[in-house]
Amino acid sequence: MNDDHHSKVTADHLKRNAYLYVRQSTIRQVFENTESTKRQYALRQRAVVLGWPLERIIVIDDDQGQSGVSAENRKGFQQLVAEVGMGHAGIVLGLEVSRLARNNSDWHRLLEICALTGTLILDEDGVYDPTHFNDRLLLGLKGTMSEAELHVIKARLQGGIRSKARRGELRTPLPVGFVYDSDGHVVLDPDQQVQQALHTFFQAYHRTGSATAAVKYFRRQGLSFPSRPRCGLNKGQLHWGPLVHSQALGILHKPRYAGVFTFGRSRVYKTADGRVNQKILPQDQWHTLLLNTHPGYITWEQYQQNQQHLRECAQAHGQDRRKSPPGEGPALLQGLVVCGICGQRMTVRYNARKRSVKPRYLCQRHGIEHAKKDCQSIQGAVIDEAIGELLVQMVEPMTLEAAFAVQEELQSRLEEADRLRKQQVERAHYEADLARHRYMQVDPRNRLVADSLEANWNDKLRALAETQEQYERQRQEDRVMLDEKTKAQILSLVTDFPRLWRDPKTPDRERKRMVRLMIEDVTLTQAEQITAHVRCRGGATHTLTLPLPLGWGKARKTSAEVLAAIDRLLDDHTEGQIASELNRRGLRTGGGVAFTTLLVGNIRRIYRLKSRYDRLREAGMLTVSEVAKELSVSTDTVKIWRRKGLLRAYPYNENQHLYELVGEDAPVKCQGSELSKRRRFPEIVSTVNDEVQHAT
Repeated sequence: MNDDHHSKVTADHLKRNAYLYVRQSTIRQVFENTESTKRQYALRQRAVVLGWPLERIIVIDDDQGQSGVSAENRKGFQQLVAEVGMGHAGIVLGLEVSRLARNNSDWHRLLEICALTGTLILDEDGVYDPTHFNDRLLLGLKGTMSEAELHVIKARLQGGIRSKARRGELRTPLPVGFVYDSDGHVVLDPDQQVQQALHTFFQAYHRTGSATAAVKYFRRQGLSFPSRPRCGLNKGQLHWGPLVHSQALGILHKPRYAGVFTFGRSRVYKTADGRVNQKILPQDQWHTLLLNTHPGYITWEQYQQNQQHLRECAQAHGQDRRKSPPGEGPALLQGLVVCGICGQRMTVRYNARKRSVKPRYLCQRHGIEHAKKDCQSIQGAVIDEAIGELLVQMVEPMTLEAAFAVQEELQSRLEEADRLRKQQVERAHYEADLARHRYMQVDPRNRLVADSLEANWNDKLRALAETQEQYERQRQEDRVMLDEKTKAQILSLVTDFPRLWRDPKTPDRERKRMVRLMIEDVTLTQAEQITAHVRCRGGATHTLTLPLPLGWGKARKTSAEVLAAIDRLLDDHTEGQIASELNRRGLRTGGGVAFTTLLVGNIRRIYRLKSRYDRLREAGMLTVSEVAKELSVSTDTVKIWRRKGLLRAYPYNENQHLYELVGEDAPVKCQGSELSKRRRFPEIVSTVNDEVQHAT
């Protein structure tokens, strides 16, 4: 056999290097299974016996602690393949095939490259030449057996794991809030602050119906949330910090918090590029589901409700957008409207005009899919108003009960937050006492350690003072928040609910949340009128018939009352005076804005009302030029006489007037002679003569 081995080694092989590949599958094997490592390094002597000097034997041991399932992330194996491919290797040494590869594709790739470059392979059984059919066949069988061996090992391990999982005895990493006791049973974390934080989180989510809202609640109240890192320097240690959204979603999705043991909730698979992905499986495909195996923070029914609510929130981004969570827009029925023609879920579109935003319920999915006209497009303001009135009528019998429930809810929230903040103070006390104890135990002569412990003690004392100050400040704010005045305001819900519902300061999001408590969905059909079929929670139904909303132009049309008022006021007032008078009466334009001189003029021209100028001319009034001509004076003189009250004038614009003739024969036009002036304007001429004589 030895002669056969030496016959395969030629001078050409000895001119190239010998590569010894050393690998252990895990770090634990590296430290504990040392005999295998020694056997692998001992293969260098086999290479020496075959004729390679020690300085030409290169050891590649970069893959210690790496699995041989794949060549990915195995830099040592990749280096070995590269050296063989470039023809630098005369022989490749490995204790057995499983050390080089556990994957047939990687193993046969190496065999193919060795055959092309004439590289030998040596294991504990002998030397093989991949260019020979028999040797290559044997190496292929060894590779297949190595891969099969790995499958058997995995199957054996997985079988034991699954067997323990079926009994609920499998020990898995626990989420924060749970620990294993001395007997290996899962129990609630003995830290009361951890328990209270989780109870507060689930209550906040149940109250708000949103993970983001629960995170905001913790932030507003200044509350910390626990976590236990699974890796890093602080692995397994309790850490307190702000609650983040991803952490909140992870807690809501974990069945452990309902006291349930599960196994096989996800499946791991590889993509074509070698990456490992994880797919969450539906509940009916879980391997193990055991209820009530240990204490929990919520019930299994509450967990199921939370999952249903999370799915409904996720559907807000899907094609149908069913039961989307209430947003910030003014559309009261967002996510609840169904088309009465095709049965599809209707979406919301907002039309912005100046400072107002008006919702419109649109059935467009079928039109988008088939490039057709939208099924329905209905203005939402009139529908939202009618639904709001219906909701007020439905809620009125329950307002007293709701008022007391709100009061109890606010009180419980404050008590929960106060308990958590008080526990934070107690923890700060404990850490300060612990730092003091450590400082007092150190040898005072060891100043290097004593100074460090003293500084740590001072830091803990400062943290304690800040925590106490924050606790007292927040406690005072809570007392102010729920004083007798606040309680009285809450109880006023009995009679003030309609006012609060219609109050513009009430957020749209809160209105929509109230609607979802009462209404399941609303089916809309628009023909000669709008028909809304309201399906309430519990099975009750209501049908509303609403008139079609006016178009934008008709909705802004000036009312007949305003037109009649403008027509009457034009007899005695200018357009500016009319605008002031209409505003004083509380009247508004069709667009809902106050009147101005320009708006009154535009309305008069659009509706062809006779102007004040035409009305005064029909009454025989003269212009300033005509009066000046009649009196044989300049227009400036006429204006001076008007300001002194010598001429009676009527304004038809802000600074423009028409004049009234006085005298016996005012209708008769003269040529401006002295006689005509005295006959037609005796008062003016007499007054002017008196002024001239007085001046003389």
